[in-house]
Amino acid sequence: MEQNLLMERPNEGGGGHQENENGNFGMESLGRCLSSFVDEGSTESHRFYLSRRTVLEMLKDRGYSVPSSEIDISLQDFRGVYGQNPDIELLKFSATHISDPSKRMLVIFCGSGVVKVGMIRLITFQITDRDSLTGLILVLQNNITSQAMKALDLFKFKIEIFQITDLLVNITKHILKPKHQVLSEQAKQRLLKKYSIEEKQLPRILKKDAISRYYGLERGQVVKVSYDGDITGSHSEAQLEPESWREYNQ
Repeated sequence: MEQNLLMERPNEGGGGHQENENGNFGMESLGRCLSSFVDEGSTESHRFYLSRRTVLEMLKDRGYSVPSSEIDISLQDFRGVYGQNPDIELLKFSATHISDPSKRMLVIFCGSGVVKVGMIRLITFQITDRDSLTGLILVLQNNITSQAMKALDLFKFKIEIFQITDLLVNITKHILKPKHQVLSEQAKQRLLKKYSIEEKQLPRILKKDAISRYYGLERGQVVKVSYDGDITGSHSEAQLEPESWREYNQ
């Protein structure tokens, strides 16, 4: 997080930093202050720490069982466990859905190279209990080839792909981002009945939308969007655009 440092001139009474002959105020002290905000660890471990935390928060928001201790771990403790250059194999984890234990999601972090068919084959070998999986999230550090994308079609469960750079910040925590809540099928039907409307009359949200990807929305699901604060006190609902699903599956 970027820190804003405000440097003030000293009061006439002598308090604060002393000005030298060049008109600089306590530059040595300022340098020590700035150095306290410098991350002396590796950039790689910091990226893995941030992206893994976002994925954990994302799965928790989807209703999966995620220990708070995993989300709240500090960067220092993360490096203590995984090191300055984390082994991507150790970053792999799975989570089970709270209300539906039959749903299990696996998360795999890929290496720094371009993801090719060979990497997909390797991932296939890594998944020993694939019959119990209902979803797989791949976190990439590089591009993925078209052949590798086709190879993913061989999996019988849903595959989601995220670039690690898209996970460094949790977009749902932005102060201007409205709150999103995925409605259950029962809540969806009550909504349609309440307003005497059909599904096709609801506003659409695209599959490629960042919020849609964050919650892993399926076609036909409805999302309640709430705007808090000074913007507005109202809320609206939107569902996935069917056309974008057809485009996504091509």
